[in-house]
Amino acid sequence: MRRMLTYDLMETMRVTNQWMGSTARAMCSYPQLGLFANPMIQLTAAWGEVTERSFARMAVKPDWGIHSIPADDGRDHFVGVERVLKRPFGDLIRFMVQGRAPTGRKVLLVAPMSGHYATLLRSTVLSLLPDCDVYITDWHNARDISVSAGKFDIEDYTLYLVEFLRTMGPDTHVIAVCQPAPLALAATAYLAEEDPSAQPRSLTLIGGPIDPDAAATDVTDFGDRVTMGQLEKFVVQRVGYKYAGAGRMVYPGLQQLSSFMAMNAEKHAKAFTDQVVRVAKGEAGDHDKHNKFYDEYLAVMDMTAEFYLSTVERIFKDREIAQNRFTVNGKRVDIGKITTVAVKTVEGGKDDISAPGQCVAALDLCTGLPPEKKASYLEPDAGHYGIFAGKSWRNNIRPLVLDFIDANCDLPKVPVRAAG
Repeated sequence: MRRMLTYDLMETMRVTNQWMGSTARAMCSYPQLGLFANPMIQLTAAWGEVTERSFARMAVKPDWGIHSIPADDGRDHFVGVERVLKRPFGDLIRFMVQGRAPTGRKVLLVAPMSGHYATLLRSTVLSLLPDCDVYITDWHNARDISVSAGKFDIEDYTLYLVEFLRTMGPDTHVIAVCQPAPLALAATAYLAEEDPSAQPRSLTLIGGPIDPDAAATDVTDFGDRVTMGQLEKFVVQRVGYKYAGAGRMVYPGLQQLSSFMAMNAEKHAKAFTDQVVRVAKGEAGDHDKHNKFYDEYLAVMDMTAEFYLSTVERIFKDREIAQNRFTVNGKRVDIGKITTVAVKTVEGGKDDISAPGQCVAALDLCTGLPPEKKASYLEPDAGHYGIFAGKSWRNNIRPLVLDFIDANCDLPKVPVRAAG
């Protein structure tokens, strides 16, 4: 019960802060207070508005918000979201562009399961849609999954990717962003031995911890400092009765969010302070730059405890992928078995999550792959977010990834559009 009480305590603190924000906003919005020339009234109302919105977003799964895209025929084509394969812990979904012929580039975008929803890659999806038929892994919030669904660890994650690739069929190109990079590499190696016909044509790994020890960051230092016993005792909690997954052991999204915020506390504090001032002056908008970023950044999801703990232990501490010792259901997955899938790595020179050197280590593991099937790229001034969703992605990385896909696909393809 202790672990359930601490989970409920975090949720209680979130709800309380949301209530305090809404109360401050309402109390300082009475028309009669306009008689008093006191800027603190407007500032308090603005603080309440920003606080209420921020804490409310933490419990909501964002919408994709992709309704249409322009095409070469001069028309806007509607975009629908189709669930191709439904599974307890995650679905394979497809973005259907109505009235458009196949592009010749079938892409599986593997979203991270690291505390945020797959919608964190919304801008990545939007940038690829004009040129690709885009599929994505839509992972579910563990708090909403009944205990009867069983466990979900990194081996199950790998097998989900294997099933998704088999469902999509040949001529698939995989783009794995951050956390899933090592498991996408493992899934490809698994298929190379078990079902070669289901292998993707190309595999692009963006900012992933293939070898965490190749370059130290705060994330890898944390993994080295704490023991597995400490994580199980102080980090893992049990979902409360408010949710369908009551009783499931999870790593709470709110706890992960606090870690994210602590890494750049001064930057986030300034961002919220500036937003309060803008709201008080009437200069903020519902979809301004601040809200657009933090509505997504603050929306967090719980991970199953076994997935979080096995990631820390097997990927970061034991370095099973880095040392090519990873196993699935007791069978070793040999990355050297990859012989036909082209592999490209992308890193950011200012990435403080997966520092340069961690991801490119994948190429050394692909001992069975000829040099012409390997490629790497380092974007010097890009941080972690920028290499898959920022200006660096749109202007520099995206065209290179599309060229890499085209170079490893025999299907006829439509011309690549310039980044918007």
